[in-house]
Amino acid sequence: MNYIVFDLEWNQSPHGKSRENPRLPFEIIEIGAVKLDHERNIVDTWQKVIRPTVYKTLNYRTREIVHIDKKELDAGTYFPDAVREFLTWAGHDSIFCTWGTVDLPELQRNMKFYNILKLLKGPMHYYDVQKLFAVQYEDMNSRKSLEYGIDYLKLEKQEAFHRALVDAKYTAQIFQTIDLDVMLAYDSIDVYQNPKSKTEEIHMVYNGYTKYISREFHDKEAAMRDPEVLGSYCCICGKKARKRMHWFSVNARNYYCVAECKDHGLLKGKIRMKHADSGKVYIEKTIKISSQPEVESIRAKREELRARRRKKRRETAAQS
Repeated sequence: MNYIVFDLEWNQSPHGKSRENPRLPFEIIEIGAVKLDHERNIVDTWQKVIRPTVYKTLNYRTREIVHIDKKELDAGTYFPDAVREFLTWAGHDSIFCTWGTVDLPELQRNMKFYNILKLLKGPMHYYDVQKLFAVQYEDMNSRKSLEYGIDYLKLEKQEAFHRALVDAKYTAQIFQTIDLDVMLAYDSIDVYQNPKSKTEEIHMVYNGYTKYISREFHDKEAAMRDPEVLGSYCCICGKKARKRMHWFSVNARNYYCVAECKDHGLLKGKIRMKHADSGKVYIEKTIKISSQPEVESIRAKREELRARRRKKRRETAAQS
């Protein structure tokens, strides 16, 4: 198995959102990648400049950040040809690695635009090196820039950032420093191509929490009637936990619950409602070990929500 550490540079509408193509808000203009073997030794690199077909003029932000000119773009490779070459070079027995969570979705969005998404099957397990860096060197929730990571590890900065191959090389160097046990415990899942059926649903166990990604439902009401969506199981032992606070929504997207495992104590559940390209919805549910102060915070959030709803009902009744 090989690791493919890749980075993208992209352009957007130079005339603002009013003239943006909604199917392709960001057009990839460069792909850079580093191949590492199973021991994370660098064995090869790959890079292509992409000739744009949607936004042929660089947005001013892109011009400021990415050191690439029109002459180089005009001599570039068309995206479908470049991505086919990239995937062939990467090989089937590889796992992608990126700095952050945005590159894989944008790669797939561009592939979908050109009707070649079938070349890359999802959902995909991958390594988010930005997250791995946070877990190993800082705290789980911090997300720092690539340059910060290079500076933190005192790695040499030989080339300017914001070219795809350069950034892929820097990401690969940081990836090489991550402990294997951290890698194995904190892999990531890209769900741009979300599960469509029960058999494709994803159940993952991490260090201190579990994640469940459901199939598609017609609407959020249907999702929130599903027994597996509503279930709460201990993220340590997997046993069914007793509900202390049933699922409640704080907005149109997020739901919370509190449960208790007799062996491992308090648990916090969170459901995020996601919209699929099909127009349907699916959910991402996490169950984590919690604490009494955190439970009280969730309880206060629920009571505040109930108070707002009671006030709204009283105001509506007074107006009728």
